Amino acid sequence: MLGVSACSLNAQGLPERPAAQLLAALPEVVISGSRHEQDPDELPMSLDVLGSQDLERRQVRDIRDVAREVPGLSVSRAPARFTLASSSTGRDQNAGFNIRGLDGNRVLMMVDGIRQPRSYVFSANAFGRDYMELGLIERVEVLKGPTSALYGSDGLAGLVNFITLDPSALLRDGQTLGGRASLAYASEDRGWRAGVTLAGRPNEVLQWLLGVNTSGARALQNMGRNASANVERTEPNPEQQKGEGLLLKAVLTPGGGQRHAVSLEHVRKQADYTLLSAVAKTPTSSTSTVYASSWTELQRDRLSWDARWQPGWAWAQDLRTLLSFQEARSREFAFEDRYTAADRERDVRYTERTWQAGLQASRVYTEGERSHRFTYGVDWVRTSVLNLQTGVTPAAGETFPLKRFPDTVETSQALYLQDEVIQGPWSLTAALRAEHFRLQAEQAGFSPPSSTPAASLSGSATSPKLGLMRQLSPQWSLFGHYAAGFRAPNAGQVNAYFENLTQYYKSIPNPNLKPETSQNLELGLRGRLADWRLDAALFTGIYKDFIEDQHLVGGRMTAADPLIYQSVNIGRVRLSGLEFKGEKDWGVWAGGRLASPFGYSRVTGKDTLTNRPINSIDPQRFAAGLRYERSDWSARLDLQHRSAKKASDVDSTQLSAQFLPPSSTTLDLSGQWRLRRDLRLNVALNNLSNQRVWYWSDVRGLSSASTVKDAYTQPGRSLRVALVADF
Repeated sequence: MLGVSACSLNAQGLPERPAAQLLAALPEVVISGSRHEQDPDELPMSLDVLGSQDLERRQVRDIRDVAREVPGLSVSRAPARFTLASSSTGRDQNAGFNIRGLDGNRVLMMVDGIRQPRSYVFSANAFGRDYMELGLIERVEVLKGPTSALYGSDGLAGLVNFITLDPSALLRDGQTLGGRASLAYASEDRGWRAGVTLAGRPNEVLQWLLGVNTSGARALQNMGRNASANVERTEPNPEQQKGEGLLLKAVLTPGGGQRHAVSLEHVRKQADYTLLSAVAKTPTSSTSTVYASSWTELQRDRLSWDARWQPGWAWAQDLRTLLSFQEARSREFAFEDRYTAADRERDVRYTERTWQAGLQASRVYTEGERSHRFTYGVDWVRTSVLNLQTGVTPAAGETFPLKRFPDTVETSQALYLQDEVIQGPWSLTAALRAEHFRLQAEQAGFSPPSSTPAASLSGSATSPKLGLMRQLSPQWSLFGHYAAGFRAPNAGQVNAYFENLTQYYKSIPNPNLKPETSQNLELGLRGRLADWRLDAALFTGIYKDFIEDQHLVGGRMTAADPLIYQSVNIGRVRLSGLEFKGEKDWGVWAGGRLASPFGYSRVTGKDTLTNRPINSIDPQRFAAGLRYERSDWSARLDLQHRSAKKASDVDSTQLSAQFLPPSSTTLDLSGQWRLRRDLRLNVALNNLSNQRVWYWSDVRGLSSASTVKDAYTQPGRSLRVALVADF
């Protein structure tokens, strides 16, 4: 909130901005930046918003598509070239988000404010985080930088919050019944998607929504040309995917400032693989693989109640209560037919069952020309984390069933307070969160027994943030932002155990792990001129006690002295970078409006204790486009350049002889034809020049000597088509 006077208040009791400060095109409101609805231009931090029109225009199907055009954001998706007992490559599909060089569980993901399951990686097993059905999402909000002051653990790199459809989005102009239907096809994986969402308003008190989406696809294509049915294969392995999503929502507004939203969400994704790339070449030995297959499944179910109240009390003008139960289940089954040795099967399961509750209050008041908005509350989360592995022909020294870590209950309780102060052209946001976390491991059923008893762990963290914004003029604003972040260890990191008796190595628990922490600074500039929009940010951060999984801590790989791996706290990492994005409006040409969007991101970083680079940092990326918009149709041409990954930016102690992807420049052409007011055809032709492209996030760990590098390329020229109808 910036550049306001206290002369008038809006419906929420907040100061109105003078008309001279209103921009020509007002952005959508967001809720993630301050835990209440707010114009993103009024927040002293970097964030990106993908609204319903962006999601439709970009034909966003999964989290990989979300990151396509957002500076500083990426999603890893390596090809499915895994085997039953080695390589986690491709098992996790869309693994999760990377924000400004940090990925994995250092990025907090939420749906309607509900925390989403973490990724799970141990040895050859890996489950990603793409539990989303984007056809049921109305808006995606991306906050860059630590979010622990408002949301607690895991938001070390930032937050991605998915906001599901609301009945009001489909009920316009006094409608009592409305909806949307869509049908889409993508050639890059021969995928199809169909969805129908209905909304109704039977009376002034009740609104309801029912959304159903289904999809199917094959393997994501690449530029590989070797179709051999063995380890030399570079074409994708045969794959069949299917998915389904369901959203039921009832919204009650009984009056008195009350709003109650009850949501039931179901998402399920499956993939079946024939793992031709796991088949050995002749001549074969007794243990050579002659056939391999696998199937994976992700499923998430949520029931939540989100209530808003306006009691008008002196200490709480507005109240919000949130209660949710969510169960997320991941499963992978793999089969391996060996030449003469015993065949093998692995059935791996990972489950998170989470209860989440919160109570939040806010109060707005003014003192002369100064306005305050206090937001404060409590959060409570309880998650049962379960894992199980069964199968046929276990590794030497193991028996099925077994657990890689004991079933664990993770709990956290937190208090937070935020004050947003506005006076004249200045706005100040200060927040503080105190959180206590605990991991309680259950000894019963932990098999095989570890030589170190399963440990429980607890701790506390205090996370402050401070943001300052100055409205330099009606068109320009400058902000500075400081934030601290933390991430508590998870169950697998504290108690993971594995021992291979024949290869002389083992993984052991670490009950002494400390939370990861960070201190971050950001300086930003925003411009909202008649024909320009600009957002620029410089940022830097120091991250301490990084948790590195499966770090070699000792041993000589002998029976008497096996190699020992353990999750440990290491290093002191510094990340710094620059981002900017914006758009130039060229005015009206031939009855339509012409504009040029653009964006750039660059991050550098190293471990300051070892002076080694950080391998999770993507190379710099630049995007520029040309968009032409008319009332009945629009077209857009986008260029995206990715720089080459340099050897000096890779920690060769972890990735020796690493393949370094070269630079690439691609062109995408897209458009929308509005056949009628309520019927739209979206078309996109991606990678127009059919360039051979590798993404660094997909090839990390791939040797430069690999003969199958083409298997890691992105799709060549591809077509997407979607028909969307409102009714």
